[in-house]
Amino acid sequence: MLEKNALNAFAALSQETRLRIVRLLVVAGAEGMAAGHIAEALDGAAPSRISFHLSHLENAGLIHSRREGRQIIYCAIWATLADLVAFLMHDCCQGHCEYCDKAIELFTQCTGEPTEGYIKKVR
Repeated sequence: MLEKNALNAFAALSQETRLRIVRLLVVAGAEGMAAGHIAEALDGAAPSRISFHLSHLENAGLIHSRREGRQIIYCAIWATLADLVAFLMHDCCQGHCEYCDKAIELFTQCTGEPTEGYIKKVR
């Protein structure tokens, strides 16, 4: 990830509502969450206010939207979130930390879907 892209992403995340939205979308997984449900989860915030923040996050490349009927569904962009973690951890231990390298590798594989092993544990 380029430093400029990281700065844009971190700038977007540095606002409380936007950080809360991204965290909600991470929990929602690959299915995402409708804009109305995001507003409800944020204590019934005004739709115009949520729309402003969603737009800001989308412009920063952290989330994307899709239309499903009358709803707009927002999802986290997993690759960008993994790139942010990798950007922060890249030079950990002078660039020679096997644990961080493994964590970064695992983050890059995340799709927002539970793994098969996780699904079996939950059932």
